Amino acid sequence: MSWLNYHHLLYFWTVARAGTIAKAGEELRLAQPTISSQIKLLEEALGHKLFERRGRKLVLTDVGRTVMRYADEIFRLGNELKNVVGGLPSGQQLRLQVGVADVVPKVVAERLLQPALDVGPLRLVCREGPLPQLLASLALHELDVVLADAPGSEPVSVRAFNHLLGKCGVSFFAAASHSHLRKGFPRSLDGAPMLMPSEASSVRHALDLWFEAQGVRPTIVGDFDDSALLKAFGQRGLGVFAMPSVIEAEVSRQFDVSVIGRTEEIENCFYAITVERRLRHPAVVAIAEAARSNIFS
Repeated sequence: MSWLNYHHLLYFWTVARAGTIAKAGEELRLAQPTISSQIKLLEEALGHKLFERRGRKLVLTDVGRTVMRYADEIFRLGNELKNVVGGLPSGQQLRLQVGVADVVPKVVAERLLQPALDVGPLRLVCREGPLPQLLASLALHELDVVLADAPGSEPVSVRAFNHLLGKCGVSFFAAASHSHLRKGFPRSLDGAPMLMPSEASSVRHALDLWFEAQGVRPTIVGDFDDSALLKAFGQRGLGVFAMPSVIEAEVSRQFDVSVIGRTEEIENCFYAITVERRLRHPAVVAIAEAARSNIFS
């Protein structure tokens, strides 16, 4: 089995970027004949010419352009590997640009993002918005990852990969003034005031179907895009609201509400959406591993 000589590939890659062997020699601190001979060995190993001369410049052949694309990826991954395994240079921050779909509860987003802060020096940049808008930014590489409660859908023309972080049931919360609804749940929800997530949320449709299956018709007193605003109204006693069971303790504590019932028949799913089939950013890897082993285990 023949192995690719990566030193030869590095010399080729440097010449292709520099445009001339002379400039590449200055960058690599090697004599021009040395570089020329190494590139010739690479061409012999691959069985194709990689450059053709046009005047004083070297221009990539069709095969050379193909090799260049692979070389770009190989050396990009090598640099990434060095940073991840060897640690970042002193004083340099890792940057993580995250899009959080506006229907994801803030408490869930905070719990998912927390493990990223343990990776090392990190500058966390968060953007919130509708999922299609965030996916468009992801496609332009303005974001490293999008956290959402639904996978990236086909109508959005973005080549993305959905990485399931975990799933959980739903808990129903209410202020003390509605604590009597705990008795006879879920039948007690019939006619009860209900604060609902907007129709943009994947869980809204699931809630509607579940109410229908249970034979109950709550009185919907509010629809909310912002889950924080929904919980604030719930805290004031304006209605019952549903949240992922995984953040049950946090919601009860922060908003002074109590659980009146739960169901596993409604699933909240959470995804990390990236343009990569495999997660590579060390902070995103940390998010996924913590979600699967601790948060949703």
